[in-house]
Amino acid sequence: MKKSIVVLALISLTLQTANAQETVYLTLDQALQTALSENASVRIADLEIERTGYARKGSYAALFPQIDGSGSYQRTIKKQVMYMDFAIGGGSSDGSEGGGSVSRDGIEVGRWNTWSTGISASMPLVNAQLWKSLQISDQDVELAVEKARASRLETVTQVKKAFFTVLLAKEALNVYQSVYENARENLELTQKKYNAQRASELDLTRAKTTLANAVPNMYDAANSVELGLWQLKAVMGVDLDSNIDVAGTLKDYAEMMLEAPESGSDLSGNSSLRQLAIQAEQLANTVKMQQYAFLPSLAVGFNYSINAMANDYNFSQYKWSPYSYVGLSLSIPIFSGGKRLNAVRQAKVQAAELDIQRTNTERQLQIAIRQYLGTMDTATKSYASAASAVETAQKAYSIARQSYDVGRSTLTDLNDAQLALTQSELGVCQAIFSYLSAKSDLEGTLGADFIENSNTNE
Repeated sequence: MKKSIVVLALISLTLQTANAQETVYLTLDQALQTALSENASVRIADLEIERTGYARKGSYAALFPQIDGSGSYQRTIKKQVMYMDFAIGGGSSDGSEGGGSVSRDGIEVGRWNTWSTGISASMPLVNAQLWKSLQISDQDVELAVEKARASRLETVTQVKKAFFTVLLAKEALNVYQSVYENARENLELTQKKYNAQRASELDLTRAKTTLANAVPNMYDAANSVELGLWQLKAVMGVDLDSNIDVAGTLKDYAEMMLEAPESGSDLSGNSSLRQLAIQAEQLANTVKMQQYAFLPSLAVGFNYSINAMANDYNFSQYKWSPYSYVGLSLSIPIFSGGKRLNAVRQAKVQAAELDIQRTNTERQLQIAIRQYLGTMDTATKSYASAASAVETAQKAYSIARQSYDVGRSTLTDLNDAQLALTQSELGVCQAIFSYLSAKSDLEGTLGADFIENSNTNE
């Protein structure tokens, strides 16, 4: 692990100074290591893990006492009036029983200023629904970690394919440059033969046309290399103006085609299925959590407050009256109009939907794996055939070139031989690229982790 960190630091330092220095050639492993630290998707996924971690800590806070302070001030605009019936003497001025007089004037109650401050605390003691929700929040973090792993797998696959695309473009550029050089040499030879009256003007015109046709292909190939490098830089997450290039050739990876293909039956490492498995566990816990809503809950509460009432603002003369209590609160669900029952049913339906989705996803993944394996097998066979065709086409071109030089064959025969050589060389490159591209997709589908593999190799 320390070795990987040192290598990654050296790569980052090299890329930072690449604009002012000569071209930096990166191997596939170096490109992958850089992408896993600089790619935007990977960095966002890491931040998502951090976010869900904070969310989990916040949810666990519900198990601890919730303590709040409060303070209030009230200015009475109109005091409340209280009326009382009481007898004075033996008579009754309003005809009421008892013979005494009844007061018709009310008594104002309270004072103009009311001050209050205090502290309250509460904590759940028994709450099954809360406990189950905390378990679900733990699985949120687990799901975020798996999504981050999926981002890394996707980044690794993209970098591999972009890297191999650049190698293919460079191979094509080499082929078309070779075609251009051959066309230029053939034109020079034809020009000499034409000057010596050994070739016709038609042959000279055809040679010029062949050379002219070779130029656009060469420019297109060079542009493909540039576009491929931009794409590689983009998925790596580095500056598009960085002066970097890829090291090696496609033929360096040809030995992989002789290896036995990976088995496509084990999908235990597939990130999509892992995420669905975590989501299935979450929904199962959600069903239980909704069922626990039918259970009673118990909480403890505490409150302490002090109050003062006065008609002035002479705080030093206020008389503060304390008030406090501690108690238990039992909540028993009785009737909610079917809300809790329907919440349970909804969670069960979501679980059934997810199970169908998981089955369909696994089926689609099996189809994709078979497709990748089929592509790899076809590419392997095509490579063997194309490699043999290159040897034959190279020999045929040499013979045609010598025959044309001594006048025993025409320029058309030479051009046909060149075309066959070009097609066979491009066929070799395309076969290797198809194999590597399918292999990258297969490894990404199976969940082959580049980081784990790198640590194992060390």
